[in-house]
Amino acid sequence: MTMATKPVLPSPNAASGPQPFTRKSSSTRPAGANRSSHPPVSISRPSADLAGRRVYISPDAQTTFDGPLGPHHKLLGHWAAAQEDAPRLYTRGEARQRIEGQFNSAVLEILNPIGIVDLRAAVLEGADGDPPAIALICDSIGQMDLGWIEKSNVLRVTAFEQVAPVGLQAAAYDALATSLNAAVQMIGFEDLMEELSAYYWDGSIDDEGAIAAMKDWRGLEDDEIDVEQLPSGVMARRPAWMLAANAHPLKKLPAGLVKRIRRLRKAHDAMQGLDIRASAWRYNSDFILDYLPEYEDRGTLPSMTIVPFDVFAREIDDVARICMEQGFHDIIGLYQLPTLAAVDQWFASLKLGAELLLAAQDLINTDPFQP
Repeated sequence: MTMATKPVLPSPNAASGPQPFTRKSSSTRPAGANRSSHPPVSISRPSADLAGRRVYISPDAQTTFDGPLGPHHKLLGHWAAAQEDAPRLYTRGEARQRIEGQFNSAVLEILNPIGIVDLRAAVLEGADGDPPAIALICDSIGQMDLGWIEKSNVLRVTAFEQVAPVGLQAAAYDALATSLNAAVQMIGFEDLMEELSAYYWDGSIDDEGAIAAMKDWRGLEDDEIDVEQLPSGVMARRPAWMLAANAHPLKKLPAGLVKRIRRLRKAHDAMQGLDIRASAWRYNSDFILDYLPEYEDRGTLPSMTIVPFDVFAREIDDVARICMEQGFHDIIGLYQLPTLAAVDQWFASLKLGAELLLAAQDLINTDPFQP
């Protein structure tokens, strides 16, 4: 029996929503292909496609000719049996379909309301004595759509659209920037600067060191150095709504916006209280390659960012190029299932992370002036 150790990669045309990293860039370097034409980084034999490519359970456990169910089906079978109102006998084929259907429905009930990121789960069979595991994967690539938070008073905005004051936008953006990573890893501005420091400036974080590195590494002369590519130049391009210093305190915000920010913070606090071993949204790097060996060759950056692409296209394209070629680190969580109790713990933590994302979604999608 072949062990199912890889989640199925979605069709490159299936993902939706966020803007891709690789739109036309101001960089003189060749930009990567956009998501619609970029082939999957790694292909494994397709698993059962359950409910809109979001949940997968390996089909490798043979159920024909009286073949045995795999350990991942057996473990989830105990969980599924507990959901039954009237227990009954099943053939192995019927049992497998029932197990997958029960798990599929339960997961999608939690994930389907989330629209700001496209998530799926993959149940993996362990190898070499490892227990089964559930991987949580982010299929969205690019910048998260920040809605009213990133809207500005420019000519392309019609006179009928209301633009919120910068103090409101900055308060909402700061709430997102300090909360989202508790569920889905995002490239924030500090992460971008860290990557740029390694990519452009040989680890420097000030202009003096960056200039020296650009001369040594790239052989540039003083008059060839673009000041916008220095640390101070990159930081100066941040829109006002990205600066936490511009955020209004809660007491100066509309009541509806205060309610949504508090909901997000409460959900973040609940996530912070989870142990890494009891969270669907985290993984232990010591064993991730045991289940997903192909991730050894992938890039290290997550697949989404909350840094505005229209401002930092060149920088994001440069630091994300390896990931566009080899694959992003889109695994959000990898949760081992050594016991039946672990299944219930996984679902409990999945709900907590979903609440955080729904709170963020509410903050982004709702008019900040509404109750």
